[in-house]
Amino acid sequence: MCGFAGFVGGVENRNQVLTAMMDTIVHRGPDSEGRYIDEDAALGFRRLSIIDLSEVGDQPFYNEDRSKVLVFNGEIYNFQELRRELTASGHVFVSNTDSETLIHGYEQWGEKLVDRLRGMYAFVIWDIEQKKLFAARDIFGIKPLYYAQMNETLLFGSEIKSFMEHPKFDKVFNEAALGNYLSFQFVPTNETFFKGVFCLQPGHYFTYQNGKMEITRYFEPHFTGDTKKSFEEVVEDVEKVMKESVEMHKISDVEVASYLSSGVDSSYLTYLGQVDHTFTVGFDEGKYSEIQDAKEFAESIHMQNDAKVITPEEYWDNLSDIQYYMDEPVADPAAVALYFLSKEAAKKVKVVLSGEGSDELFGGYNIYCEPLQHTGFDRIPLGIRKMLGKFAEVCLPRGMKGRGFLMRHGKTLEERYFANATNIFTEREANQILKKGCQPGIQKVTKPLYDRVRDKDAVTKMQYVDLHLWLVHDILMKGDKMGMANSLEVRVPFLDKKVLELAQTLPLDYKVRAPKTKVALRGAAEKVIRSKTAEKKKLGFPIPIRIWLKEEPYYNRVKEMFQSDAAKQYFNTGILLKMLDDHKNGKNRNEKTDNSRKIWTIYIFLVWYDRFFGHGKPVHPRMNIK
Repeated sequence: MCGFAGFVGGVENRNQVLTAMMDTIVHRGPDSEGRYIDEDAALGFRRLSIIDLSEVGDQPFYNEDRSKVLVFNGEIYNFQELRRELTASGHVFVSNTDSETLIHGYEQWGEKLVDRLRGMYAFVIWDIEQKKLFAARDIFGIKPLYYAQMNETLLFGSEIKSFMEHPKFDKVFNEAALGNYLSFQFVPTNETFFKGVFCLQPGHYFTYQNGKMEITRYFEPHFTGDTKKSFEEVVEDVEKVMKESVEMHKISDVEVASYLSSGVDSSYLTYLGQVDHTFTVGFDEGKYSEIQDAKEFAESIHMQNDAKVITPEEYWDNLSDIQYYMDEPVADPAAVALYFLSKEAAKKVKVVLSGEGSDELFGGYNIYCEPLQHTGFDRIPLGIRKMLGKFAEVCLPRGMKGRGFLMRHGKTLEERYFANATNIFTEREANQILKKGCQPGIQKVTKPLYDRVRDKDAVTKMQYVDLHLWLVHDILMKGDKMGMANSLEVRVPFLDKKVLELAQTLPLDYKVRAPKTKVALRGAAEKVIRSKTAEKKKLGFPIPIRIWLKEEPYYNRVKEMFQSDAAKQYFNTGILLKMLDDHKNGKNRNEKTDNSRKIWTIYIFLVWYDRFFGHGKPVHPRMNIK
């Protein structure tokens, strides 16, 4: 596990520039560093030692004749199998790392290497003789890879902040991304909030040569639902593939621990992994803490659990540093909690298992039940439902019971469902609140995805959209960045090629039977863990934002930011302040107004903007400079 940064193109003081880029990502790899520099390219690497702890495992890695050089972030879980095949073909290995498999694999198979990989990865290979760069990202998007072409230079790396150290990088805010951010709570495309900076999408690779870039998609999930097996046989298959995936994800020369909530995903992984340590965080707010349930479960399977109660003060006081580590704002309050969770785990271990991806693969989100419910209302002609939905959006007060239902069911699935996030801004609301207005283009983002699964059932369509949007730009983004902020590797056994192959064959009835979700997965889990946990309804990561925003200290923090110059530049601040006051006080005695997610989305953006654009160059939080 590590981070890398580099560039192709001419610049003075190449070594000094690369060193500065590498220093910004030292948190991703504090154990060692390495670099390759020639007159055309520079590749820098920071290492967190997990497999082959010796210096022999340091990157960059070269092939036998040193004509190709690699930097790599991630883990290749089938590297031993690939190594045997490559050795039989005559390749000579000098280490026991999975990294070296990539450089020899590229020699042997070229771009087809990516079809053979099982793991999480982002890597770059520089062909010294051909002056050609090859870069690839894993099929789920577990590991990040950013790039920018500007001023006759290609910049690439694990985190955007490293680009700011290069003299040919133009740091310009991409205001065009703001509209979609307000609706999705993240930027849902390959664009970023930095103009000209893009993220390579999952299952893609690119080649760069003579100033030209070619991007290729090499993998796409295909949900067939075509298994002919009985439910009992499928449950056995789930159990078998998950056991094997967890074993693969435990390959390490250091201890592997596990995150643990009170839900089925992390609990099942914890049991299968038989880890020594588990870690949990929560809040001293009753229903906003899963600590007690997690401790009870850990005790039931004879495992140790380390838990931390996050105070409101430390949650809010760390927001600016957390946005620094994130690179881009993600307005999911759980991202902040993950920072503290990874910080606790990093005190004892370097690697943890985590349950991301099970909901997208096995049908776990509660909203997936919605197309299977309320079928009576949905029989009303769509034209009438559209009128009712428009009336609800324009005329009914926010927070009124039934308003959201009418709005959602006044639209087709393709019109209403764009990500597993609720209570964020509609396009109409985003246009009202942005000073210059916007064209968020939600449909422009989602239509190509829906077009590729037009013949599937509603739940499968939602899964497909979430796999490409919510999972990539929210779940995995915060998982990687918050873990790496604390030099912690987060492994996700549900997001495994073999697990996906099985999940793609599950028919609807094995995924969702409203109100029950993840039917087959829960069936497998219930064979080995207690029913109370296996059958628990999905809770998410509960954060008391709604409560805090009604309290004076945090209300005042947000109010001050809503009155800042940045807020005035981009937003109609009168609407912002009214939204904040309505949430704190309620519009009237008969209405409970919950604007917390909208407020938080804008506040997090402003905190991020202040860190990256408000004071010039953002400063590493471990330095005593602000």
